[in-house]
Amino acid sequence: MTILIDQNTRVLVQGITGSVGAFQARIMLEYGTHLVAGVTPGKGGSSFEGIPIFNDVEKAVTETAPNAAICFVPAKFVRDAALEVIQTGIPLMVLTTEGVPEKDMLEVLAYARSKGTRIVGPDTPGIISPGICKLGVHPAMMFQRGTVGLVSKSGALSYEVGRVMTEAGIGQTTVVGIGGGPIWGSRQAEIVRMFFADPETQAVVMLGEVGGRMELEAAEYIKTHPEKPVIAMIVGRSAPEGAQMGHAGAIIEGHEGTAQGKIDALKAAGVLVATKPREIPELLREIGIKA
Repeated sequence: MTILIDQNTRVLVQGITGSVGAFQARIMLEYGTHLVAGVTPGKGGSSFEGIPIFNDVEKAVTETAPNAAICFVPAKFVRDAALEVIQTGIPLMVLTTEGVPEKDMLEVLAYARSKGTRIVGPDTPGIISPGICKLGVHPAMMFQRGTVGLVSKSGALSYEVGRVMTEAGIGQTTVVGIGGGPIWGSRQAEIVRMFFADPETQAVVMLGEVGGRMELEAAEYIKTHPEKPVIAMIVGRSAPEGAQMGHAGAIIEGHEGTAQGKIDALKAAGVLVATKPREIPELLREIGIKA
């Protein structure tokens, strides 16, 4: 099995006629993702690679019944685009855009909670279930079908770890990029819980970074629910307190936000901690995950 997306995922693409949206939509189509609708105001009635385009989400939902949406619109339009999706009851939305104003995201997430829509992102590479469905920008060649769930704040790090795992012959059930923060629609502990509930996923790899408490929340969950082995890697080990490292959410405030603080908490929860991507396949083999 997979989490979040599978062979039955029917995708609506917001911004499908923009340069980024068009480019990524073609790649998703080639991968086999079932794109059923595009939305670009003013271009309703046209089509893109055989996919009907609508002026608004409501009409697209009525005519094509999508159960997932992905957003490629500029940051200043994300709030309105997301609210439009959530209002229709689509259960999953991937926000790839970075730089979305925090006040906009707070409003989007509050509305999503009230309507039961799961948000992944913003600033996320999306989700890929190798060989089945790709909802985002993950480079498909880095991943292969397997039994390890992978969740990461960093898109680039998930690509690298996926590549190392795949070269070692160890594949993935689903790879989820939760985005760079500082406000997240889905958090690591939530994704870990989904992987724990998936019978096909035998182990979980969690990739984190300095700043915030998200990895500590995940450690608390894993400690009280030791259902499957977890391997983690935290980047930014040498970052000083008060520094921001890359993502907006990677601001170090106190020992808890440091790499060492997170590593200590994860180890206390029984998580195996890698220091480099190439150590991850070795640790997976040690716990019985085979190629």
